[in-house]
Amino acid sequence: MSSEPKSFKKPPPRFQPKGLDILHEDHDIIVVNKSCSLLTISTDGVKGNTAYDLLNNYVRKGNSKSRKRVFIVHRLDRDTSGVVVFAKSEKAKLYLQDQWGNSKKTYYVIVSGQMPKKKDIITSYLAENGIHKMYSVKSPEEGKLSKTAYTVLKKTEKYSLLEVELLTGRKNQIRVHCSEEGCPVVGDKKYGFKEKGIRRLALHSASLVITHPHTKKEMKFKVRLPRYFNELMQSV
Repeated sequence: MSSEPKSFKKPPPRFQPKGLDILHEDHDIIVVNKSCSLLTISTDGVKGNTAYDLLNNYVRKGNSKSRKRVFIVHRLDRDTSGVVVFAKSEKAKLYLQDQWGNSKKTYYVIVSGQMPKKKDIITSYLAENGIHKMYSVKSPEEGKLSKTAYTVLKKTEKYSLLEVELLTGRKNQIRVHCSEEGCPVVGDKKYGFKEKGIRRLALHSASLVITHPHTKKEMKFKVRLPRYFNELMQSV
């Protein structure tokens, strides 16, 4: 992993945020491995105890009056684990968001059944209905272009483990595309089905490649496949 652009002294261990593993930190960004079931930021229905809240407390070292804060660059779904980057300034945030189309995002996904091809790119236009559920449409006037590249890494009689690269970044894109291929993400109650014994959504942000907002150098952050994914693939 690339060295820190500037020397940085981390806060004491007692301020380390629970549910987040800090992969990298410098004066411009914080990159974390988010656990599943933790929101990136508050929603209308859920307030507090989010990755955003935990990291704000972390950079403030417990001082609620501190002006230090983090800025949201992108989000992962609540039940999706893996790599998330936060900015430490408005300038860094805007740079990362402006360059977001050039970033590379790779996921590990376990789906039910067998994908139609070992390797493919799923392309559609995604739209959202009145109950905030995404779906594919044929017209570019009705939806946003969405591309999901996948490779089957391993399969059993019941499940398939995929490596997925997001070529675009639409809401619920991987979940919708897999479901519409007849292979919903395991544990996806919104676009798939409820399955007895499944403990979480089998979707994990495995790696992220970005351009650092200060040094302009490419940085890659990678985390391991969750242990639960290996357990699922060995359970049948």
